[in-house]
Amino acid sequence: MRRSDLEANPIAQFRKWFDQASGARVSGRIRKFCIKLYKALLMASGAEVMDLTAMTLATADNQGRPSARIVLLKGVDQRGFVFYTNYDSRKGQELAENPQAALVFYWPEQERQVCVAGEVSKLPTAESDAYFKSRPRGSRLGACVSHQSAVIRDRAALEAQWNQMEAQYAAQEIPRPPHWGGYLLCPARIEFWQGRPNRLHDRFRYTRQPDKTWHIERLSP
Repeated sequence: MRRSDLEANPIAQFRKWFDQASGARVSGRIRKFCIKLYKALLMASGAEVMDLTAMTLATADNQGRPSARIVLLKGVDQRGFVFYTNYDSRKGQELAENPQAALVFYWPEQERQVCVAGEVSKLPTAESDAYFKSRPRGSRLGACVSHQSAVIRDRAALEAQWNQMEAQYAAQEIPRPPHWGGYLLCPARIEFWQGRPNRLHDRFRYTRQPDKTWHIERLSP
């Protein structure tokens, strides 16, 4: 990977890599067929096709104690990276105390990793409402039932809450609960890592400048 290969904007570079990993930019029927065949062979062998939207979200509380988990990327635009979760969960509580967070994407088949760091804020209510309505009914019910990260007595108690909620909204629209919604991570730094032989990997870091432009530097592996 050369400096001349990179887009000037890291969001454009991320989309380029994401499209390459997903095959979205593959042209030609033969190449598209090969990708479908490859995925079919993976499934037949028992291996699962990787979810490219899966990303590690790292947060820390106001005392600097870190935690991390996998969440799914639900959108990326010039503002940054979007994900949805329970505001009252551990990650939600930590983001309320300390909005600085990091994301990591790892796509082993391409030997590529993307690391993102920046400040997180809640999405506008209308945007969270629109996405919530697009979710499957079961997922919407789950968001209403789950008090994520809270201690519960047992599985039966959770299922009883589910059954109660399902009956309550049997004939009506499920409203977005106030404790659930979207977050936007506005990147201050994005690093692209490309695996190379002998562990002499290529690493490039984009750093946001005060004038909103991006400074690009090659890093030692």
